Amino acid sequence: MRDKVDDVIRFHGHLCPGLAIGVRAAEIALREVGPRAADEQLVAIVETDMCAVDAIQYLLGCTFGKGNLIHKDYGKNAFTFVRRADGKAIRVVTKPAAWEVGPPNVPESNREARRQARARAILDADEADLFGVRETYVRVPDEARVHPSVRCEECGEDVMETRIRRIHGRHLCIPCFERYERRW
Repeated sequence: MRDKVDDVIRFHGHLCPGLAIGVRAAEIALREVGPRAADEQLVAIVETDMCAVDAIQYLLGCTFGKGNLIHKDYGKNAFTFVRRADGKAIRVVTKPAAWEVGPPNVPESNREARRQARARAILDADEADLFGVRETYVRVPDEARVHPSVRCEECGEDVMETRIRRIHGRHLCIPCFERYERRW
């Protein structure tokens, strides 16, 4: 896994503590519920939209397009990994102290060097210092499905049928529905 860190950095665009957290969380997922998703068999439920999610996508093969990367916007550095075959699931939660890992000898004035040093320290840190890990139960998410499209009667754009909102007999996409709703 560590041999793929340079690939993850290229995918994400830079090395940072958040990306390092994602690499370490992905390592746990592979060990506890893996293997990497050849298709949709490994599911990642992420509760943040920070840099760690890019590492999880790249290393675990979980993507929005395949329906095995699910974002719940809770603002937590928490990641749940589920194996579809048998429902085995773990929850990996970043400890507050994980963000403080890093060498104190890099001056505060050199922010980029400090950020890189912190990321490298996270990659080398003891897993127990970074995360709380526990088995959990989650309903195994359905596999991705293709739904028919319906034309929004306001903007004219096609929308997945399951996302259409109906109001006063009209079929609206969510943004048009929200604008329409504010007028009333």
